[in-house]
Amino acid sequence: MISIHLYGKLRRFAPDKSAAGNSILQVTSQENETLINLLDRIGINPDEIYTIFLNSKLLTSRTRIAPFLGYQQVDDEDCQSWDLTVVIKDGDRLGLFSPNVSGLII
Repeated sequence: MISIHLYGKLRRFAPDKSAAGNSILQVTSQENETLINLLDRIGINPDEIYTIFLNSKLLTSRTRIAPFLGYQQVDDEDCQSWDLTVVIKDGDRLGLFSPNVSGLII
């Protein structure tokens, strides 16, 4: 299973839409599935995402300050490449943040 934690306006994709509801999607993994394909499969448009964490490490962000925040990064070279071709595996945990909560991660 892949655990997808949804923040901000992305919570509308969660199974429990109540104010205090669980904002975590549990999705069955598929062999060699990339992040972009996973997002397509669950119906989330990448344009709605501002920052992505993979296994508690910063994968990518649209903010220019991201490289300077001190987060461990999936790729130390460029956390702003917005390359969503990384393969997502069973047991991975994703954190997806919408633009309206971008200040919470800074």
